[in-house]
Amino acid sequence: MEEPAPRHLSLPSRLLELCALLGASRDSLRGAEQVAQKKGVRNPSVDPEVLSVFVPPFVSKDESRAATADCTAPCKSRRRSFRKKKEKPRPEHWKGVAGDPEDVSIPNDVDLLALPQLCFPGGVCVASEPEEDRVHFLVLTDVCGNRTYSVVAQYYRPLHDEYCFYNGKAHWESSLQTVSMAGCFVPFAVCVISRYPYYNALKDCLSCLLTHLKLCKDFEVDDHIKEFAAKLSLIPSPPPGPLHLIFNMKPLQIVFPSRVDPESPIIDLDLHLPLLCFSPETVLQVLTCMLTEQRMVFFSSDWALLTLVAECFLVYLHPLQWQHTFVPILSGQMLDFIMAPTSFLMGCHLDHFEEVSEEADGLILINIDNGSVTCSKPLEDSVDIPDVPLLAAQTFIQRVQSLQLHQELDLAHCSSSTDLNEGHGRRHAWQQKLNGQIQQVTLQLLVNIFREVKNHLNYEHRVFNSEEFLKTRVPEDQQFYKQVLDTYMFHSFLKARLSRRMDAFAQMELSTQSEEDRINGMLISPRRPTIEKMALRGSSPLHVAHRRIVVSMPNLQDIATPEVQPRNSSLRKVDAVSCKGCSKAQNVAPKSSYTFKIPEIHFPLVTQCVDAYYTDFIELLSKAMSFLGPDSSALLARYFYLRGLIQLVQGRLLNALLDFQNLYKTDIRIFPADLVKRTVALMSAPERAKIEQTPELKRLINQVVDKPGEVAKVDDHVKNFELPKKHLQLDDFVKRVQESGIVKDTDIIHRLFDALAVGHQKQIDPETFRDFYNCWKEAEAEAQDVSLPSSVMERLDKNECVYKLSSSVKTTHGVGKIAMTQKRLFLLTEGRPGYVEISTFRNIEEVRNTTAVFLLLRIPTLKIKMVSKKEVFEANLKSECDLWHLMVKEMWAGKKLADDHKDPQYIQQALTTVLLMDAVVGTLQSSNAIYAASKLSYFDKMKNEMSVPKTTSETLKHKINPSAGETFPQAIDVLLYTPGHLDPAEKITDAHPKLWCALSEGKVVVFDASSWTIHQHCFKVGTAKLNCMVMAEQNQVWIGSEDSVIYIINVHSMSCHKQLTDHRASVVDLIVQGGEKAPSEVYSCSRDGMVLAWNVSTLRVTSRFQLPGCTLMSARLHQGCLWCCTGNSIVVVTTNGCLRQELKIEESFCEMSTSFLGFQLIPEQEQLWAACAAYSKVYFWSLQDLAQAPQRIPLQDCTEVSCMIRVKRQIWVGGRGLSQGQPKGKVYVIDTETKTVDKELVAHADAVTTLCSAEDRYVLSGSGREEGKVAIWKVE
Repeated sequence: MEEPAPRHLSLPSRLLELCALLGASRDSLRGAEQVAQKKGVRNPSVDPEVLSVFVPPFVSKDESRAATADCTAPCKSRRRSFRKKKEKPRPEHWKGVAGDPEDVSIPNDVDLLALPQLCFPGGVCVASEPEEDRVHFLVLTDVCGNRTYSVVAQYYRPLHDEYCFYNGKAHWESSLQTVSMAGCFVPFAVCVISRYPYYNALKDCLSCLLTHLKLCKDFEVDDHIKEFAAKLSLIPSPPPGPLHLIFNMKPLQIVFPSRVDPESPIIDLDLHLPLLCFSPETVLQVLTCMLTEQRMVFFSSDWALLTLVAECFLVYLHPLQWQHTFVPILSGQMLDFIMAPTSFLMGCHLDHFEEVSEEADGLILINIDNGSVTCSKPLEDSVDIPDVPLLAAQTFIQRVQSLQLHQELDLAHCSSSTDLNEGHGRRHAWQQKLNGQIQQVTLQLLVNIFREVKNHLNYEHRVFNSEEFLKTRVPEDQQFYKQVLDTYMFHSFLKARLSRRMDAFAQMELSTQSEEDRINGMLISPRRPTIEKMALRGSSPLHVAHRRIVVSMPNLQDIATPEVQPRNSSLRKVDAVSCKGCSKAQNVAPKSSYTFKIPEIHFPLVTQCVDAYYTDFIELLSKAMSFLGPDSSALLARYFYLRGLIQLVQGRLLNALLDFQNLYKTDIRIFPADLVKRTVALMSAPERAKIEQTPELKRLINQVVDKPGEVAKVDDHVKNFELPKKHLQLDDFVKRVQESGIVKDTDIIHRLFDALAVGHQKQIDPETFRDFYNCWKEAEAEAQDVSLPSSVMERLDKNECVYKLSSSVKTTHGVGKIAMTQKRLFLLTEGRPGYVEISTFRNIEEVRNTTAVFLLLRIPTLKIKMVSKKEVFEANLKSECDLWHLMVKEMWAGKKLADDHKDPQYIQQALTTVLLMDAVVGTLQSSNAIYAASKLSYFDKMKNEMSVPKTTSETLKHKINPSAGETFPQAIDVLLYTPGHLDPAEKITDAHPKLWCALSEGKVVVFDASSWTIHQHCFKVGTAKLNCMVMAEQNQVWIGSEDSVIYIINVHSMSCHKQLTDHRASVVDLIVQGGEKAPSEVYSCSRDGMVLAWNVSTLRVTSRFQLPGCTLMSARLHQGCLWCCTGNSIVVVTTNGCLRQELKIEESFCEMSTSFLGFQLIPEQEQLWAACAAYSKVYFWSLQDLAQAPQRIPLQDCTEVSCMIRVKRQIWVGGRGLSQGQPKGKVYVIDTETKTVDKELVAHADAVTTLCSAEDRYVLSGSGREEGKVAIWKVE
């Protein structure tokens, strides 16, 4: 694309912000010479100052005019630097050299006044002999909390007789003069400041620079540093992802690693340093101090370790973030900082340890050199640092001990490297692998600590029930959680959880989730410990020591309380706790990474040379892109990003925008939206006009720039659950119950409101709500503490839970307690503990509430008659009888309907109702309590109205609820079944077949179709309605949206990093060629009549055409032609858009105005089947002659047709119709050979909205928002 003359812009993500030379001034050094000559005085100290500053850009307009075309010609350019002049008394005024003054723009977040003492934290001392070069690291924070990072290299030069700085005139010194002051060496420091924490890379860069500085003359120092700074200012920071940048600094190849993803930090340091300095137990103590936001000070005799070790601990906490003051290096003049009253993390030289310990109280003092953690003034006011939860700590210690922290052991088998860069690269690869393992260990620690937080969150109202969460913690861990829950760090963590952010924590938590937790995600009933968990819990000495025995059992005195190993007291070192069951550190294979070598930078740095460098950069990127295969989209995205960045710097704005636009198709996560906005703001009117002529860019500008107001502000507040203090109307009551985590379903809460409001006006007083809440939580706590003998647990299924226990009562099977699970009733006999089954709910024939006469008393009795037994079970439940009668009838009805409707959610809903009945009776404790509880009864009242026709029952296999856990059911907009396949890149569970359910507002839920359990909880693609889905490759699912975007989902990661944005209207259909092979081409259709053909591998449009003057609704591919439904007609066109034939609806339906809703093709019989609006019939035409009138098949009791699919030799039609006088969702199965309706299936409580086929063996139907469920039907 031809562009106007480029204008140079600064590199947006350059590595260098500022480079400075620091040391002693000329006057200070002259005084030092005099002191050094005095006998008995050695190593005099002087005050450091900023001597020179180098700030990009290093090319100016004057240089551009004066430069020659030959970039290699010796040409002197003006320095972008300054020297502090002798006659300048005020150091805060920074001007250029004499003769050509120039203001130097210093970045706002760099404080030049504080920089000298940070670069020389131990002061500047003239040495009698040269000392080795030293490097240390700084973190600089501005008033807004933004951090910049600095690497400082100190080196020594001899102090000459005629010592002077270069001041614009050449000054040569003889070799004889250089030794006239033998024995005096003065330190200098080169400081590089960057917005990115490239500690190792910048250390290597400075090491290369020092080899030149120590050999050059004094007047050459500026030139070398300027050249060094100019190089760094032209190097961009790599975008997040698998691409690292390499630059030849001579003699080293410098690697600038990228961050793993946009949410992760850049890690360019050795994460095992703290593990070499501290024991695993001490590491846990330090992490606890950070999690509880203490006032912490690190100490070391090595300045470099202060920053590196502190930064390692910050990485250990990721994705949690330290949000307080962070100053890893304090000079001697800054020690008063530690008197700050708020939380901080600072670092001091070990020489100040005693002074800090005595002067400040309540500080956590961390000695890196001896690996200890102590508290200042422990006798007067000790700081209470709790311990990490025991199981998480044991697991962490075990995994840390399994790490290989010494490269020598890991590379002992390797031959010696004879090449400097080869050895450097080998070390870098080893470190990257170890860093990945350490990150996995520390992330797993955080997941083990905070995994169960999610069980106490309400996402709809953004509420965290901290009180209930603390109650679920064992007593030894409660102090830890109480302190952590009160921190800013944890509050930010809660914001991310409530926003369902898929960060590193969420990914690790999901990947390590147990099968039981995954299944529990589908359940709407309250969680209770399963029999399997009881068995595991019973063998734990910790649990036996602290549990409450609720079920009365004999021989309790035989259960001896074991000696629980004492927990390590705060800030004390103890031996490692043995942890036989803990796994070793995961040997995680590092993700594939790639490198790109940045071209050489030629000097002098004039405009032509910079242009040549940028041109080389773009050519190398383009060449690398040309070699990439279609499966390298992640790497291609990084090349697009870098090329767009360089073209932007060159002023080629249109080309830069085109490269950025390609990120939508390759990896939208790294799309620089803010940078694009700034770029467009810089564009001239002619350039904006060119954008309007480029469809891709026109849409890009429209999305990113012209619609900024459409981006809703993210709601990130967090509320802690509180009991109400005033009377609650219905809406407030619904909100409060949902916030409490008791139940989410709005219909159930409405019935609960009616129950609690019996005898009152339609409102609930705060005392009643509090009593109900306490009753519920007490029952929940008692259920958690239920303990069953092993002989009883052996008789129950491992996934059964005990939901309700009666008092000890007399029954026909003896004295004992009646227990209710989700499957059965059984008697827990007293005396010798035993199990007597009463009945499964499926086997119950009748439940009656009667009385039994005992002496002169009439005792309320529950009678249960079973189908398979003649005897009737009786239990003298006395005052509990009415409640048990209600509960058993509800469970019986729920089980019957669950079996009839093949919907396990019904039994879960019945369980919730039963437990609410129990809590209501416990709350009211009045004569009308049973009547109030009966208001909650649902299935017992509805069982006769919810009968299932025989044909439906025989065909229906199962029902699932994608809206489980939501407050309201959500309509199923689209369904897609993807067959299973075994891919080496997948986990075993990923290889299972899957069912993709598109819900409202861009939500997608994925089920494992082999077990019908949740595979992936709800994730979002956009915010608009989703219209169509198709599997384009084995690892890609394409989703067309109402917002005109096609979203591409990676089936391995269940994430959407690619978007196709070429359509201008709603995407209504996606079509692939049928067959066993993976499709190479996908056709997409939008409502405005545009049809695009996509290459699946490259995601490029291979052809496009527009259907004139029509509204496109759907399309099918048949014999190389596209059959398109436009509402008023069905148009047959070639894949190039040439019209072949057309079926107009007015020619077939003259008597009534209507439109096509959808159609199906049956090639074997050469027929076209279609449904029309306002018609309860299905029509079919012969493909031989579409002009003939269609034949029709009436659909009995049908009031609406919404969808249809072809399965084998059948047409399945979904819609709405009447069943027993009530509107229901219906599916009609039509035999295409006999042209008759084989089956009429009463599918759903709401209209059938979508149908899909599962390998022609099953058909899946989704319903509208009144029910929101998916039915699985068997295909005959």
